[in-house]
Amino acid sequence: MPKLPVNPEIIDAAIQGFEYQKAQIEAKIAELRALRSGTSVSPEKTAATPKTGKRALSVEARERIAAAQRKRWAATRKGTATVKEPKTRRLSAAGRKAIIAATKKRWAAVRDAKAAANA
Repeated sequence: MPKLPVNPEIIDAAIQGFEYQKAQIEAKIAELRALRSGTSVSPEKTAATPKTGKRALSVEARERIAAAQRKRWAATRKGTATVKEPKTRRLSAAGRKAIIAATKKRWAAVRDAKAAANA
């Protein structure tokens, strides 16, 4: 079997994993002892095990978070309602005539070049 590289991070992760397993085993042993003696397991003894998963929030905490989020959204909507739309630019009559004249001149040049190539 090949020898795996050993570094401090891997060792620390292994230690944490084994400590977690140890805590779970100790909690199970405490439950079995309680069953044998007929007493219930106290929450203080089982609370020493690390919890995994999502945290549970109280109803009040969820309401506070929701109220704060509604307040943020209201401020965002209020800010966007006051934004003025930019005015659209209009082309003047003189500018339009200049563009039309330039376009006609370019197309005339294209037709002349095509006629010269065919001749």
